[in-house]
Amino acid sequence: MSFRPPAAPDRFAPRFAELATFMRAPLAEAITDADIGIFGIPYDGALTNRPGARHGPREIRNQSSLIRAVNHATRVDPFALARVRDMGDVPFESMFDIEATHEAIARFSGDLVAAKVLPLGIGGDHSVSLPLLRAVATGGPVALIHVDAHTDTWDSFQGSKFNHGAPFRRAVEEGLIDPTATIQIGIRGTQNAAEGWDYSESCGMRVVFCEELHDRGPQAIAEEARALVGDRAVYLSFDIDSLDPVYAPGTGTPEIGGMTTHQAQVLLRGLRGLQYVGADLVEVSPPLDNGTVTSLAGAALSYEILCLLAERFAT
Repeated sequence: MSFRPPAAPDRFAPRFAELATFMRAPLAEAITDADIGIFGIPYDGALTNRPGARHGPREIRNQSSLIRAVNHATRVDPFALARVRDMGDVPFESMFDIEATHEAIARFSGDLVAAKVLPLGIGGDHSVSLPLLRAVATGGPVALIHVDAHTDTWDSFQGSKFNHGAPFRRAVEEGLIDPTATIQIGIRGTQNAAEGWDYSESCGMRVVFCEELHDRGPQAIAEEARALVGDRAVYLSFDIDSLDPVYAPGTGTPEIGGMTTHQAQVLLRGLRGLQYVGADLVEVSPPLDNGTVTSLAGAALSYEILCLLAERFAT
């Protein structure tokens, strides 16, 4: 038997074997070795309550070993369309400093963008979307499809403007996203003030509360999102707490009344063919999970997002 480097995993090996790269993607040997770069962001220093999302990338990698290549609903095989690589994790040197950590994330993802690699970040708390947007929006504001229980357009918390409840408010202020080409899907949950909801709506974002999603169905919401975004460059951000806690108990801010995993799949599959410039999936907290159900959902939905990105490379 010849030696096969661990950097080149066998996706047909038993699913309990091999190193747990993201979805059995080979480890990148160079930044130019990929069309899509999946990478971990093991950081939760901007959380406002329940911790643990720093452990999300590692456990999502573990659960992604269960996922095979071909999508049964769309027949997309992302590995046949694009060079998909696991780029490792963002390295941190000042993780007790939120702004320095965000700068590290922006540099890491910016290097991928400069090398024409589509970034797919796996978090980590939702504050990491801000530096990812800084990396992809260098040519001007992008459209945004944001799936979440929360608008994340609140302002400062305990003196920090960069907490995980504020990334998309900061993104508007920095000119990274066009609020009139932004849709926020699945919003719900009680608040002590309407500040975030009001900010999103006042600056032109389309806010789809979860009651509307349940009434109209995820396919209809996906069609509306596609029409809103059109042929613009678009970033996709998916917070696992958009799922009901039955399906995702392991997250920082669970809210009842959310989507099922099937509804999330239908929603994402309805978003095919857009001009994606990057994406993330965030807020999986393995220490708060129950039987790895949240990490498995995170892995499976990351795969659905990977399929969306890979279709950009279809010929």
